[in-house]
Amino acid sequence: MEKWQSRSIYSAATWYYHHCQDRMPIVMVTEDEEAIQQYGSETEGVFVISFKNYLDNFWPDLTAAHELCESILQSRRERENESQESHGKEYPEHLPLEVLEAGIKSGRYIQGTLNVNKHRAQIEAFVRLQGASSKDSGLVSDILIHGTKARNRSIHGDVVVVELLPKNEWKGRTTALGENDGESPSEPMPTGRVVGILQKNWRDYVVTFPSKEEVQSQGKNARKILVIPWDYRIPKIRISTQQAEALQDFRVVVRIDSWESTSMYPSGHFVRVLGKIGDLEGEIATILVENSISVVPFSEAQMCEMPVNTTENPWKVSSEEERERKDLRKTHLVFSIDPRGCEDVDDTLSVRALDNGNLELGVHIADVTHFVASHSYIDIEARTRATTYYLADRRYDMLPSILSADVCSLLGGVDRYAVSIMWELDKTSYEIKKVWYGRTIIRSAYKLFYEAAQELLDGNVDIVDDIPEFRDLDEKSRQAKLEELLWAIGKLTDIARHIRAKRDQCGALELEGVEVRIQLDEKKNIHDLIPKQPLEVHETVAECMILANHWVAKKICESFPHQALLRRHPPPHQEFFSELRECAKAKGFFMDTRSNKALADSLDNANDPNDPIVNWLLRSMATQAMSNALYFSTGSCAEEEFHHYGLALDKYTHFTSPIRRYSDIVVHRLLMAAISKDKKMEIKENLFSNKDLEELCRHINNRNRAAQHSQKQSTELFQCMYFKDKDPETEERCISDGVIYSIRTNGVLVFIPRFGIKGAAYLKNKDGLVISCSPDGHSEWKPGSLQRFQNKITSTTTGGESVTFHLFDHVTVRISVQASRCHSDTIRLEIISNKPYMMPDTELFQQSSLLLKSDLVKEVTRSVEEAQLAQEVKVNVIEKDYQKYCQTKGSSLYTLLEEIRDLALLDVSNSYGI
Repeated sequence: MEKWQSRSIYSAATWYYHHCQDRMPIVMVTEDEEAIQQYGSETEGVFVISFKNYLDNFWPDLTAAHELCESILQSRRERENESQESHGKEYPEHLPLEVLEAGIKSGRYIQGTLNVNKHRAQIEAFVRLQGASSKDSGLVSDILIHGTKARNRSIHGDVVVVELLPKNEWKGRTTALGENDGESPSEPMPTGRVVGILQKNWRDYVVTFPSKEEVQSQGKNARKILVIPWDYRIPKIRISTQQAEALQDFRVVVRIDSWESTSMYPSGHFVRVLGKIGDLEGEIATILVENSISVVPFSEAQMCEMPVNTTENPWKVSSEEERERKDLRKTHLVFSIDPRGCEDVDDTLSVRALDNGNLELGVHIADVTHFVASHSYIDIEARTRATTYYLADRRYDMLPSILSADVCSLLGGVDRYAVSIMWELDKTSYEIKKVWYGRTIIRSAYKLFYEAAQELLDGNVDIVDDIPEFRDLDEKSRQAKLEELLWAIGKLTDIARHIRAKRDQCGALELEGVEVRIQLDEKKNIHDLIPKQPLEVHETVAECMILANHWVAKKICESFPHQALLRRHPPPHQEFFSELRECAKAKGFFMDTRSNKALADSLDNANDPNDPIVNWLLRSMATQAMSNALYFSTGSCAEEEFHHYGLALDKYTHFTSPIRRYSDIVVHRLLMAAISKDKKMEIKENLFSNKDLEELCRHINNRNRAAQHSQKQSTELFQCMYFKDKDPETEERCISDGVIYSIRTNGVLVFIPRFGIKGAAYLKNKDGLVISCSPDGHSEWKPGSLQRFQNKITSTTTGGESVTFHLFDHVTVRISVQASRCHSDTIRLEIISNKPYMMPDTELFQQSSLLLKSDLVKEVTRSVEEAQLAQEVKVNVIEKDYQKYCQTKGSSLYTLLEEIRDLALLDVSNSYGI
């Protein structure tokens, strides 16, 4: 097979050489020595050489590529030597693919994705069932894989095949906090062992070299080094290098090459240096690599496809589009409501009275697909990114700013292309009479921010001074336009209340989730983090967007029943609600989780008038019990599975944010195709088949998870950097009020409302001492024991003193940072009193935790900038270090090969009509 492949590639190279009229030499790179000997001198102008020879002859000065090549070759040589020398096996061999497939089909084996518990990475992993396995096995829970031996060389994220152990060997998941805190298992659950790997989902891993002392203990000339991954869930990786000491203080990227059954650890090779440990940019780069997020600038080819909008050559509506589109510029009052300073305005709204007395509600969305042609360079790039990534202090756009913040953004006072949905509503009942979909031209009259819209809704007209569109108007025009806008906002809110009430009757859930929008200034620096405010106007906008998404879902599903992109939210397993039910019971509330309607009503009734945090935490627990909403192709599952549990809708999709979500771009194309189909016109859009769409949905779901993880990790990074320089013993901000929301065998989980932090607080320390509280509430460590109950935990000292912590108790917590050289720093919480903490400044307590986080981000960013200025004298030295150990800046051979690899994975067949 390999000889046939080499011969075919050589034949292709020869054909291409002759196709170029023998004017351009062709290089075939291979590691097959036989092929080099056989074809090396067969055709003049076609060179068949090894990769090392290619580098030596064509790129002699590309140091980083030579180092990478040598690292890979060394890793391969050592792997071959190890397989020859080692006879003892550390792990059993994986079963052949045909045996695994037959076993899955017969039900003997179960297929799923390995998910390692990062808090107990050496002991606990779980296999989440997927595909036929989840339906045919009869199992309703995950399968526990206990210990690394049972994992059998599989790595977090791999698709594995599992054999269930006999029931008498089943174990329970651990309920203790931390990795080394003893076994306190719960009820036994299905337990198994990995017998094969169907798909290795290996990626780039960020690692740290062991300390200087550990390296020296391995011998001065040691080349094989066990590096420690930043992600706790990944095992140590053995690489070959002589730079271990020089790279002590750097985060480094490595790749895994193999994991033989004779080796305790996987083998890999060094790729590149990211940055110094603890440096803000280095740590952000680590988060991006760990989530496989590429943030390279848009290429010249991609930017060439973009429209031009400059002072000399302003963008304007074309006469052709004016003929094709419905023009709303003179007939509709269109306006947007967004966070203050928002640049990428995806959506605008309109409402007006019709001649027949009914109302017309309009949702107008940026027409991104007019500028992003299917299978264009920018389309392929947007598809790869799949979403805009929002980090705590920055964002990485899915589309270039000329689209996202300019020509596609529905800014006030400028003409823009939109895709609109307009409903005719009954004037009193607001029932939908008709619906129209199509491409439009709009000019947004007002770019409102949430707080201003809410003030207008509440009748406070003084806020108009903060709305730019009102500033230069005379009093008469100002009053007339203000009355028009007040009516529109009021009417929109009435309609939204009606829509929400209908969804509530069907069981729509209001779950606790922190929605954050990053606000950037003109220089792309962080300006603020905008939390989801408890404003009715926010709910008004959300309801209009949900309505639009729902109606578009119905339309595209009706037109393309087997290849429409929808979003479903499956109902959660009832056992996932057990903790929620127990916690609610501790406060005297009953949680009915049998349906989304019953759960929504239970959550609404679970209000403690003395402590609003209780309801927030219960909603947060309900959110955690849910499975994630996912994109899917309608041809891949039965219609009864389309339902969105959280929104209580039979069909739902994402249509309203095409500037920042690729799913919405796909949906826009489907909607345009559906409109063409209705008009019996030719469908111009290139639609995905069910199979291709399902593959794309998997990719987008994966990228969405990466976006969520990176946002969470970057927020935690800033929290740690903020608290790291503060003395927890003396700094007032390090002492805060916390609420206990979960009980474990050796501690509790605490939520700190002031900073929005959740974390573990131990009641037993590493020396075996337990917490004891004096009459005034202050704590100290003493010999004793812990006793855990359903909703409380009691600490009793050998002297007979005892203190009990209940669910939802308020305690005083000290916040500090647990520094780690190899992993991310973490917030450490310590209970210093069993009484609530009374803040001296009550006004500060009233602030939103996320608004405090924006101050936190600003302070950390300012500290980093000051540190950089103070170290300007060292810049030359650091630059030399970077030059010595970092990948070549600019377009190196390595990045070129990576780009070629990425291009090779793209399906471009449709671009050529194949």
